Amino acid sequence: MEAYLFVHFKEKKTPDGEQVYFALSTDGFNWEAVNGEQPVLWSNLGEKGVRDHTIIRTHNGKFYILATDLSLANCFHTKYKGDWSNIGRDASKCLSLWESDDLVNWSDQRMIELGDTDFGCLWAPDVIYDYQNEDYVIHWSSSHASNNYGDKAIYYTRTKDFDSFSEPRMLCRKDGSGIIDSAIYEENGMYYRFLKSEANPAGIILQKGSTLTGEYTRIEAFDEEMAKLGHSAYEAPTAFKLSNGKWCLMLDFFGVEGEGQGYVPFIADEIDTGRFIRSDESFSFPYGFKHGTVLAITMEEYNRIKEAFAGQ
Repeated sequence: MEAYLFVHFKEKKTPDGEQVYFALSTDGFNWEAVNGEQPVLWSNLGEKGVRDHTIIRTHNGKFYILATDLSLANCFHTKYKGDWSNIGRDASKCLSLWESDDLVNWSDQRMIELGDTDFGCLWAPDVIYDYQNEDYVIHWSSSHASNNYGDKAIYYTRTKDFDSFSEPRMLCRKDGSGIIDSAIYEENGMYYRFLKSEANPAGIILQKGSTLTGEYTRIEAFDEEMAKLGHSAYEAPTAFKLSNGKWCLMLDFFGVEGEGQGYVPFIADEIDTGRFIRSDESFSFPYGFKHGTVLAITMEEYNRIKEAFAGQ
């Protein structure tokens, strides 16, 4: 692959911020806005706002975008009475989904109901292909009736076609705190799982496992690098391989209001080392991207997206 697509939202207090935005890069370092910094897709179902986007290229050539069905602009002070705990327990049991054959022409939005009444809000989906089972694992964070809607855990479902889905199961829980924002990658037959830990420690952690849905252990070197930041207000990990073979980890910094928040980059020679070094000086962004996912694309796909949304 020769280029990259970043699918994300923008942190705004108006409904247009909580929609689907695209950004492009030919090197993974220098990013450009698409569609004049306007949404590429709008949510017209559910809460009519979407956050925490992920995108996947499937083996049959289709692309799927999934996102949290949540609009703070529309619902925070009304439906949820200004209380995040009400969102965590009572918000949508569905994810929003769009599909495409070419990254330009997208289907109508669909709502896929993955959680039953025992689940709280379904937050921050991500998707990975399971080579052993030849299906796709969609994972997300939720509170649950099993612990009286206390600390959030990571749950998952399996699908082969993004039309039918298995009953959700717990993927992992962490003693002493909730966990959210899971992102899983396979490299050299091992799986690497980034999580946002809500306490003990607060911030991003990295785990390693030999199977996708089995046991994982912490990579302590990653903890050491995160401790050097002096601030725990990072979330929404998304990682991708650069053309030079190094790994780039993007973390969404939310420690300030307005300007200054958004993704910041970290580089590691190999994901297995856990030594991700903050590398702001090598990157440029047109604005503060919020929670999203990076997809490697071809130059043909890059040019197709640029041309389709030029001047819009």
